[in-house]
Amino acid sequence: MNIHIRLLNESDPVVISQAFQEQGWAKSAEQYIQYLAEQQKGERVTLVAELDGAFAGYANVLWNSYYPSFKEQGIPEINDFNVLIKYQRQGIGSRLMDRAEEVIQERTDTAGIGVGVFSDYGKAQILYARRGYIPDGQGIHKHDRYLKWGDETIIDDDVVLYLTKKLSLAQPE
Repeated sequence: MNIHIRLLNESDPVVISQAFQEQGWAKSAEQYIQYLAEQQKGERVTLVAELDGAFAGYANVLWNSYYPSFKEQGIPEINDFNVLIKYQRQGIGSRLMDRAEEVIQERTDTAGIGVGVFSDYGKAQILYARRGYIPDGQGIHKHDRYLKWGDETIIDDDVVLYLTKKLSLAQPE
């Protein structure tokens, strides 16, 4: 089993879109074409995981997070992190997270990530906790606001708890 992590390239958008369509998720090639354009402008880094040469998953590092607290503090965000269902529980997500944290560490010592709050995100919640991510203390966030006591909302993919992790800086040799 050979896991390889590399940057998104021009041949990836259609391959990625088709792979997610095969598992019943609607992710358009245009989304990944946009990611590639933003990567070329230095706004994001999109990491692609391959298992034995086949697309298995991806993660982004957003240098300027859309989440207000991260944006204000200059915390890069690991974003839109996905591993195909058939490849989960094989270490691919951990390798993507390792590489994303390495990329962030080249610029700063704190990484941020958001996670959904219902059971579909259970595996991610556990992974992030095991990796040392802790809630940022702002509560849950949806679209453009923090939810407060008494608020009513629909629980969906847009209801997110944001977490941060202090990365240890590599010591010079």
